[in-house]
Amino acid sequence: MKRLLVVLVGSVALFAAHPGHAQARECGLPNKAPVWVDFADGSVPFWTMFARPGIVGAAANFIYPAQMRALGEKTVYWEMNLRQRVGTPTNPLDPNIIEDWADRVFYRAVASSGCATPWIGLNEMWGSNLATPWSPTNAQYRDNVLQFVRRLNALGAHPFLLLNSRPFTDGEAGDWWREVALYTNFVREVYFAAPQIYRQGPVLGSRTLRNAFRQGVTDLTSIGIPVAKVGIFLGFHTNPGQGGREHLKPASAWFDTIKWQVLAIKQVSREIPLATVWSWGWGEWAPADRDPDKPAAACVYLWTRDHGLCAGPKMAGRGFDTSLTEGQLILPSGAQCKTPWGLLGSGQLAGVAHVTRDREIAYTSLFGRLVLKSAVKVRPQELKAAQRAIVRYRFGGSAGAYRGALARAGASTAIARGVIADELRQARIERNFRVQSPSGKEIASYRESYASTPARLVRVRPAPAWLGHRSRGVAIEGLAPAPVFRISGHGWVKVKTRDGSLRVRALSPTAPLGAFSLGDAWSSIRAALVQHAQDAVFDNWLMRRE
Repeated sequence: MKRLLVVLVGSVALFAAHPGHAQARECGLPNKAPVWVDFADGSVPFWTMFARPGIVGAAANFIYPAQMRALGEKTVYWEMNLRQRVGTPTNPLDPNIIEDWADRVFYRAVASSGCATPWIGLNEMWGSNLATPWSPTNAQYRDNVLQFVRRLNALGAHPFLLLNSRPFTDGEAGDWWREVALYTNFVREVYFAAPQIYRQGPVLGSRTLRNAFRQGVTDLTSIGIPVAKVGIFLGFHTNPGQGGREHLKPASAWFDTIKWQVLAIKQVSREIPLATVWSWGWGEWAPADRDPDKPAAACVYLWTRDHGLCAGPKMAGRGFDTSLTEGQLILPSGAQCKTPWGLLGSGQLAGVAHVTRDREIAYTSLFGRLVLKSAVKVRPQELKAAQRAIVRYRFGGSAGAYRGALARAGASTAIARGVIADELRQARIERNFRVQSPSGKEIASYRESYASTPARLVRVRPAPAWLGHRSRGVAIEGLAPAPVFRISGHGWVKVKTRDGSLRVRALSPTAPLGAFSLGDAWSSIRAALVQHAQDAVFDNWLMRRE
């Protein structure tokens, strides 16, 4: 669960937008998010179905885009073969030619789309799921991709990098994704075999779809990439093995799954402000791509999106279920989300999102709160005591300073109380977790890694958890209460904390943790490592409950 308390007392932006590239919609593209983009150029025999006002089409050539725009459709450029511009993870191109390829693609896109700052769909990045450490060839491939989108961005383009697998984002890989996000949007390809979804039915099938779409977004937003940089790609292929129809019959069954996918992504886009939703699978390049039901399938797709775009039920024919509510989430007015533990209100979400500057963090945190409230009750007097303790040891007892910090973060006292209650619930749950005791090697490694962290030798009554329930030990900054490090002299001092009053006596001045013996710091470090392990167990526990 996101620790919003940190945000409340020091709210900062997690991700700065790249200069010069605001989210304005150039060249007549829709302002309202998400922008729906459909691959429907001349490779789609019935491309004229998409060529109308209200539709944005992706096209890969110079012949059809002008015709599409003449019929009222807006267009963006489609780069079908990114691998020919940057290479692959096992065979990257020479990095010295990447910018030249980016220049060529950019000017083609300008000419094709009739736009000086074109949107460019890049099909597609390979090896998104590869874990670090990367092979030398994959590392060069990643550098090529970064160089390519950075050059497009510098020229004024808006790249959209397609990802055909779940990205690996741990450690240094996450740094790479965050850097690339400065220059491109991402579009996560989330495809389904229609027979699997149809067998699940409208309720379970729709739930499966929504969960997968959410996961496709949060894989990236969870590492700090703004949701405004993330989109979803829907696939309606008929070529077996690609995810799509996969021989599902009758046609009405396939149409049902298409309808469910559109309804699912519309629901998710109401929960999470996606930048774009893309579709393809309508084109025909080989005999296996041909399917006489494709035109009706595309019409059902458009009709579910917006009834004015196509006469879906008429083209689908008998057997097609026109219900737009079966299996869908029906929420009360003002509710953002309905769970077994209660409702998440839209106003509540907006208030917390104003603090976090990230709607997804706010959503995740409030959803976790519903789960926690079902497991642990916090009494009003406990909440008041914790709030008073925070004012005492974080703000020197000044209620005005506390309110000022909240105001600077854009938070109300009600939001702050909610976050404090979450912290109390988490602490109570974590006390029940049994984790493996850290080894001597782990304790020594911690001392070495955090050798410069301020610390001081103290004696405390009663023995606190941050000393490993010992009365004598080394207090470590960030774990021990802040007033412990402000004590002067060697007498006993009363310190009020969130967990109650303590009597503390300083036995040394504040010094780097590495200056203290491992024996003196042992119990404190052990307590810190146990706390970290309990936090990890808690995160897994909460994820399972959610």
